[in-house]
Amino acid sequence: MMKNVYHLLPLTTLAAISANSCSSADSRRDERPNIIVILADDMGYSDVGCYGGEIETPNIDRLAQNGLRYRQFYNCARSCPTRASLLTGLYPHQAGMGWMAAADMQRPPYQGYLNRQCVTLADVLQSAGYYTCMSGKWHVSSDRQNNGRVEDNWPLQRGFNRFYGITGGASNYFKVHYTNDNRQGESPDDGAFYFTHAISDSAAAFIRRHDYRQAPIFLYAAYTAAHWPLHALRKDIDKYRERYEKGWDVLREERFERQKKTGLFPAGAVLSPRDENVPAWNSLPPEQQQEFAMRMAIYAAQIDAMDQGIGRIVQSLEDRGQLENTLIMFLSDNGACAEFVSSGQRKEVDGKADTYESYRINWANLSSTPYREYKHFTNEGGIATPLIVHYPNGISRKLNNTFVDEYGHLIDIMATCADAGKAVYPEYCKGHAIVPMQGVSLTPNFSGQRTGRGPTYWEHEGNIALRDGKWKIVTKTGEGNPFDPASVKLYDMEADPTEMNDLSRMDPQRTEQMFAVWNKWAQAAGVFPIDTRTYGERQRAYRRIINGEFDDYFGDWNLICRDGAQVDFSIDTLNVISGKNTARIDVVKKGEKPASAQMKWVMNLRKGEMLNIGFLAKADRKTNLILRLEKTNRLQQKALDKTVTLVPDIKKTEFKNIRIEEDGNYQLVFYAGNMEGVCWIDDVQLKIVN
Repeated sequence: MMKNVYHLLPLTTLAAISANSCSSADSRRDERPNIIVILADDMGYSDVGCYGGEIETPNIDRLAQNGLRYRQFYNCARSCPTRASLLTGLYPHQAGMGWMAAADMQRPPYQGYLNRQCVTLADVLQSAGYYTCMSGKWHVSSDRQNNGRVEDNWPLQRGFNRFYGITGGASNYFKVHYTNDNRQGESPDDGAFYFTHAISDSAAAFIRRHDYRQAPIFLYAAYTAAHWPLHALRKDIDKYRERYEKGWDVLREERFERQKKTGLFPAGAVLSPRDENVPAWNSLPPEQQQEFAMRMAIYAAQIDAMDQGIGRIVQSLEDRGQLENTLIMFLSDNGACAEFVSSGQRKEVDGKADTYESYRINWANLSSTPYREYKHFTNEGGIATPLIVHYPNGISRKLNNTFVDEYGHLIDIMATCADAGKAVYPEYCKGHAIVPMQGVSLTPNFSGQRTGRGPTYWEHEGNIALRDGKWKIVTKTGEGNPFDPASVKLYDMEADPTEMNDLSRMDPQRTEQMFAVWNKWAQAAGVFPIDTRTYGERQRAYRRIINGEFDDYFGDWNLICRDGAQVDFSIDTLNVISGKNTARIDVVKKGEKPASAQMKWVMNLRKGEMLNIGFLAKADRKTNLILRLEKTNRLQQKALDKTVTLVPDIKKTEFKNIRIEEDGNYQLVFYAGNMEGVCWIDDVQLKIVN
């Protein structure tokens, strides 16, 4: 069972548990439950068996049979916002993650990484004496920070004693660059490694190795399954190939019938129609049916593998005699993923490591059953998640295998964990004022009581929603389209759980009142101005903001050494030019040409733009450095080509009014291959002046 766990570091001693605590530990450890939060990735509402799916998930279903299921529980429609909200008990914007880790939008609510005005579940529970572990996907530190290996917002710096997984958002399942605590590693190329199993086995190892006499354990198991790419083991894929030859139309009907039969939806509920962008299954030629059946078979196999691992996690608790006193919560980070992804070395859909495919909107429509829409959007198909709670010592036995009617939200997980763990949510932590907890504890539901949840809010890429009791307002805003307040729709979620009947024209007063309430929250949360640019547009805009002071070390800089050169690129924190960090280039051996060693930044520029480029630099001796701004294409047309002489004194170099003659991707490159000695570069500036 342990073959997918590689080089797990020795367990941290108990003395280190409270090293960075926000408050003192609670001495009543023995009475409190272990707490495990399990998060699936890009998994639709109806995929697991106990929510209507035909995928085999016996271990997840067992948790539901011996626990509670929520008919209506909500996430934040996308990976990063959900993970930030789950971890902090705040709305994503309050934690700094209003959008994604891919870009800092230059506003605190959208900075793309956890801020210091929040604490994590691990912070809070560690401070109460819990031993805190994480296995899986982090995705709440910025991509640029991760690229530069800036550890400030990695799990161990945000309250976890142990971590095995990835800091970013997606990975090849067979070839993983992983982080073990703060150390980097590569998965073995032995044909046996599969990341989903590595996540499960690492989590199970944390459980098995822990000393429960000293402290309860908190474990956050954050899977990448079933996020693209479609990668799965052949033995799991083969179970499902024929099953999906039925097609999405038949399977949507079958899932919905099971959902009504088990009590998830009332008999009078209506299945949303097939998405207009999805063709009828019977209209496809046989070869397309075979290809699509394979796509869904791989996706199902990914969830199946996750369920197998959850079984091993549960078994490890049973082996240690801890299952009865463990609070387990299972949910998904957003609705089904309709994204079109197709790259990789081969285009054949077979689940192998050299492919990179998604299962497309066609099957996402099945995963969303019975709802409309998907990940990104705030209709139910984008934000509804299963929530299964298993806690034998804490849930009334008469409630086993029953449903909770009251809706809840991710922000309630923090309140629930603090409540169950007798932990104190701090007002201040490490010198920072902390935003008050936004959720309510779910523990009243464990005895059949109500939590009293009030208004609940969403905004993601201009898709907004407010749920207040049975009423919900929602808009759908496509990427690149402006947010339109006139597009707000109103639904009665008790009478119409699948959002089929818009009541905004029949009840405009209620619609306007609810939008005013949402608007007040949005103003306070820093949602405005609402940004609906595409993912690519946001990334391109961020690339034009150079990490020129090296605050994120070499994050997003491309460092190249070849052609016989021996060059060491490093961040100097002692011999700095300005600020805390300065780039140091140490040429041990010159290359055959200047391009032998490069430090370059790639960005998109537009025809007619005028640029000013400048930097500070010095060297240990007089030497020459070449600076170019050139296109990234084969011809590398140059907008700037200068040789700069460096000396031991700090020198400011600036080039003004550089005109861009063509649209395209450009690279700003420091060529150091023919340089001698050591140089330091700082305060690299690129300003667009028109």
